[in-house]
Amino acid sequence: MYKLGILTRHGELYRSLLQQAKLPQLDIVFAQEHDQELGDVSQLDILLAEPKLAANILSQCTNLQWLQSTWAGNKPLFDLAKQNYVLTGVKDVFKGAMAEYVFAYILYFSRNIAAFKQQQTRGIWQAPTYSSLQGKTLGIIGVGNIGQAVAQTAKSFSMQVRGLTHSSRGCDFVDNYFSWAELPQFCHGLDYLLCLLPHTQATEGVIDQQLLSLLPKHCVLINAGRGQTIVEDDLIAALQHQLIKAAVLDVFDTEPLPQTHPFWTMDNVFITNHTAAESQPQDIAQIFMQNFALFRQKKTLLGQLDFFKSY
Repeated sequence: MYKLGILTRHGELYRSLLQQAKLPQLDIVFAQEHDQELGDVSQLDILLAEPKLAANILSQCTNLQWLQSTWAGNKPLFDLAKQNYVLTGVKDVFKGAMAEYVFAYILYFSRNIAAFKQQQTRGIWQAPTYSSLQGKTLGIIGVGNIGQAVAQTAKSFSMQVRGLTHSSRGCDFVDNYFSWAELPQFCHGLDYLLCLLPHTQATEGVIDQQLLSLLPKHCVLINAGRGQTIVEDDLIAALQHQLIKAAVLDVFDTEPLPQTHPFWTMDNVFITNHTAAESQPQDIAQIFMQNFALFRQKKTLLGQLDFFKSY
């Protein structure tokens, strides 16, 4: 029997889903939403857990063979010395939700929905200025599988798509790829800039004063990757001086965002509370079930992460 610990805010739901599946040779030792009073975790073979919670007990899990993360971001685990286990993440389940999120806001700005509503409240039959997405340019920083799904959606609106990447260059929906050495060319003329980078040492603070100064004043920044990629003081200054039009921010350096943070009161900032593409237990449970079958057969697991690359 393989001993499984479930450590996530949806612990009981995960337990129910896995019990219904009647997975062979699986003993669910506990299913909790916090890391207190777990008892002896040294004999666990498998963890299904949120990274932050798992990080608190990982040093005690001396027999751990595999950890299935329930989140896309796993820096709390990459930061630990313990790496003698297989870590798998979740990727494909977020593609549709992220595309919906990104284009909800791109269309909000392109069609000038706020101005239409203002005209309505004033009883004015006169359309404000608005535009089509056809021919507009979307830049994506971090063109992984989620970025590729967003790029595909962009092409359905006949947009031009640019990708800024270190390595991934195989997406048919990206018109032009740029390296970081070509940052000015990448930023020139962008209408929308989407950041989907993970949090690693290499990505911290990459959206800074230099990058922001290269963007057109009409550009809208959307960050749905990790908050640590933005130098927040630089972004605040750029928004205050109208160097860019607006910022849609789903993630932040500190979460929850402190109530005293300037972002809360800025008219050209749109805060979405880390909800762009949330993990759904039903989806993650399916990934776990597929991987458990592979795990029992001693085959390579889906979504296996690289400790050296931190993603």
